[in-house]
Amino acid sequence: MDELAIAARDKCAIAGIGVTDYMKDSGRSVLSLATEAALAALDDAGLAPEDVDGIVRCNHDQITHNDLGSSIGVTDLTYWGETGPGGVGPCAMVGQAMAAIMGGLANTVLVFRALNGRSEDRFGQGQHMTKGAPVIGGRSTYDEFFMPFGLMTAGQTFALMTQRHMTQYGTTSEHLGHIALACREYANRNPRAQMRDRALTMEDYMAGRMISSPLRLYDFCLETDGAAAVVVTTAERAKDLKAKPVLIRGQAGGCPTDMRGGMMFPVVMREDPTEPGGKRAGETLYRKTGIGPDEIDVAQIYDCFTISILLQLEAYGFCKKGEGGPFSASGALRPGGSLPINTGGGHLSEGYIHGMGHVIEAARQMRGESSSQVEGAETCLVTGGPLPTGSALMLRRA
Repeated sequence: MDELAIAARDKCAIAGIGVTDYMKDSGRSVLSLATEAALAALDDAGLAPEDVDGIVRCNHDQITHNDLGSSIGVTDLTYWGETGPGGVGPCAMVGQAMAAIMGGLANTVLVFRALNGRSEDRFGQGQHMTKGAPVIGGRSTYDEFFMPFGLMTAGQTFALMTQRHMTQYGTTSEHLGHIALACREYANRNPRAQMRDRALTMEDYMAGRMISSPLRLYDFCLETDGAAAVVVTTAERAKDLKAKPVLIRGQAGGCPTDMRGGMMFPVVMREDPTEPGGKRAGETLYRKTGIGPDEIDVAQIYDCFTISILLQLEAYGFCKKGEGGPFSASGALRPGGSLPINTGGGHLSEGYIHGMGHVIEAARQMRGESSSQVEGAETCLVTGGPLPTGSALMLRRA
């Protein structure tokens, strides 16, 4: 397995990126959003829909491969696939596109995520356990043991994880506040970010209303309408295309040894709910790519909540277990710090497209086009899904 991964290093590239605006109410169908982002990515690469022969989607997306292929005018689709769930998807989706190309199943793969996550189905809201009630993204049979007793939303789950970390390691609300402030500082520089015009101070953060103790308003990501897409092809072919290519060094997934059934809630039953699947994903990625945490210049870390960043800083080896709070407060995450993160503002302050926005921002960094460009950055880590399963992607400047 590792031999194949080593052989695949830098053999594929992101050749084009495309996004819609990030909005509270798009007033449009999800298909129209996906179409806009896909066509923008193709135009960025200098390709036409006829060049696409593969499409990879997330299993939470409403849009299927044939929906999007028909909408943009794909004429010969030879490969299609999907990954999931939710935030784990984007890194794995890029990895699946890479695998399809390396396996000879496709040459040009479109990877996308689209949703009206604010104006329509809101993932952050609870669902009633009644017959016929709408369910977003499917429901595990395990959820029936949690939802009737009030554990109904992602925020509640991550609040329990936060309480455990605070109790065990002395993490404070101010530690989480430094994460929120760092992401907002990047968003204030990003003309595409939803929170670009709204500064955030520690006083603002601490005054934010409590939503699920100890998580406050600014600990939560922005539920968003929008779409994002990337075009993946061979590195050799990408050299001759319109945009500067971004090399895909490798991709990996991981799960803890005591992985629990269900998508989200059973994570609180694990022996250590503060250790995400990203720990093993990171270990595997570092081994496959030959790049470790000390060699990462910038990172886009999945941030559905501030605590998810803190847990992943520890899981991916940027600091020791239990030291995520002081590390975040040290200034390391801010512009000019030792580990700039989420340089477009992240889910907390730019927009929440379930991790695809992080892939886009990582590509911008490696192309030298970010609104908060890290000078001399050669490597970028992207992470996804800080729950029982984790995924990660390593990109390099061409």
